Amino acid sequence: MRVTRRQALGSFAGGTAAALASPAAAELAPDWSSLAGAFRVPDWFRDAKFGIWAHWSAQCVPEFGDWYGRQMYIQGNPFYEHHLKHYGHPADRGFLEIENAWKAENWDPEHLIGLYKAAGARYFMALANHHDNLDTFDSRHHAWNTVRVGPKRDIIGTWEKVARAHGLRFAVSNHSAHAWHWWQTAYGYDAEGPRAGERYDAFRLTKADGAGTWWDGLDPQELYTGPAMVPPDGIASAQAMRDWHDVHSGRWMEFAPPENPHHVAKWLLRQQDLVEKYRPDMVYFDDSGLPFGSVGIAALAHYYRQSIARDGRIEVVATAKLLTPYQRTALVEDVERGVSDRLREEPWQTCTCIGDWHYNRARYEQKSYVPAARVIQRLCDIVSKNGNLLLSIPVRGDGTIDSEEEKILAGITRWMRRNGDAAIFGSRPWRTYGEGPTKVVGGGFNEGKTEFTADDVRFTTRKGALYAALLEWPEHPVTIVSLGKAALPDATIERVTLVGGGHVAFERGEAGLTVTLPRGGPDDFVPVIRIEGRGLV
Repeated sequence: MRVTRRQALGSFAGGTAAALASPAAAELAPDWSSLAGAFRVPDWFRDAKFGIWAHWSAQCVPEFGDWYGRQMYIQGNPFYEHHLKHYGHPADRGFLEIENAWKAENWDPEHLIGLYKAAGARYFMALANHHDNLDTFDSRHHAWNTVRVGPKRDIIGTWEKVARAHGLRFAVSNHSAHAWHWWQTAYGYDAEGPRAGERYDAFRLTKADGAGTWWDGLDPQELYTGPAMVPPDGIASAQAMRDWHDVHSGRWMEFAPPENPHHVAKWLLRQQDLVEKYRPDMVYFDDSGLPFGSVGIAALAHYYRQSIARDGRIEVVATAKLLTPYQRTALVEDVERGVSDRLREEPWQTCTCIGDWHYNRARYEQKSYVPAARVIQRLCDIVSKNGNLLLSIPVRGDGTIDSEEEKILAGITRWMRRNGDAAIFGSRPWRTYGEGPTKVVGGGFNEGKTEFTADDVRFTTRKGALYAALLEWPEHPVTIVSLGKAALPDATIERVTLVGGGHVAFERGEAGLTVTLPRGGPDDFVPVIRIEGRGLV
């Protein structure tokens, strides 16, 4: 179905019958002022604190890590070499064949959601599409979807039913705005070697070529988005080709492709279809700001109108990245693989992963996943600063997680059972997020630079009590300066207890509250203490 941007925006303007039935929804206009005036972060999100994400698509099939679809078309790249060895030359067997090889044959969503809930997740997010441009739902506007290709199942619809049955809020992530530039490597060619100059599959395949194949009736150009930044003929070395892609299509482009308005218009229709069908409590946009300017604003307004029609007010959350202060009045900021260096006034979220976003078998073999203790350190740091943690547990192409991932989930589960209801879920920040010798640098993609110690402390409050998480289990007395008589002259501290344990010896002086914890066991990490008294919260 070919649509124009005008038709797509017209679909938003008309809305659904349910949306039009609500005067508040009808009054919500697709502009920042209207959205900011209507939005407040719902309490369920502020209370949830922790979510788990299945960042699962066909790119998990090769078990080789992130951005497989783009990098397999770059000669000299390890992904190219992996594809050549295991699947064949990308001119003969391109990524569309990997889409179809995704069968999800061992997927047990009941089992996985059960693990995630036990680990403390209060919301679950499923990937609705990635930059490879395959919708994982029963998409009305995009034939390249998992009902027709690969698993032959409505992945999003199945996740949604199971998550809600387990009492979890349901979220989806939309990454397809970037497909138009991300896929341009598939229109290239080997610059050297025996097949130099021969264009890859995206350049030459048309709908007619599918006759008699598994993709009969599908148009590869709809998957690969069409040529926009095609390498010219005559590039003579693999390095020169890599350089060309880095300059022309390797940047993170937030604007609409001027030569491809169809992709933008259809993106909006797909997004509207997604939220109308599955009513997600949260939508994650993998974009700096909203996708495609006014089109992204129209998508957000449409999403909020759906919620107002159902709930009488906006009870959903949308996230995007690198937001301006004004944009943060209308949606929640997500910080990818990063942290905050301050206590933020408005709720926010970190999204991160224990490994690569897409399943990488090397992580399992090398045992290089982020361990449970490190996950909990990040959680406590983020929650103390008014944030939520969204954690991806990579899923294999067949729909399972590996034994190392199960061990990490088990460690998170043990900690959450002991501490979650006390100090995490439903908590709010204290007057300061914490203290300690470790300097935290805010921003995305910097989480690996922080190594916490037992003297790094993070605070939360809940039901009138003050909690302090020590980010390593201490082998020595720890002095918490923020709780000393000099810092809190009008407060008294009457009792300190270890959550899940007993009394903690303490001494309070001008310089701080010194606590001496019992020795932790081999599976213990990040102890949380409850501080009771007067004038603390």
